[in-house]
Amino acid sequence: MSKSNKADKGDKIWAIMALVSGIGAAKVTNKVLSSGWKASTGRKPPANPADPDVRLVEAVLWSAATGATVALARMFAQRRAANYYVRSVGRLPKQLEKDES
Repeated sequence: MSKSNKADKGDKIWAIMALVSGIGAAKVTNKVLSSGWKASTGRKPPANPADPDVRLVEAVLWSAATGATVALARMFAQRRAANYYVRSVGRLPKQLEKDES
């Protein structure tokens, strides 16, 4: 297998690792946030914040909390996956390499 093929295979593995870690982090974070919402408000979180029957303040708070927290959790999970990838392969995946500008 040529060096280029190994790099391509490694980058495909990275793409799968990033996807799986991101999805996993999002699911866990959403469950934790839902439990916290229910504990603090006594109600289930809005299933669809865009629904006009959901109070605007609830929709905004839920959207802001989930958006920010899920994005941070995904970023941390993907950073850990990148660290594992570097330890395993010895380099960053091409998608994470710095641009030489």
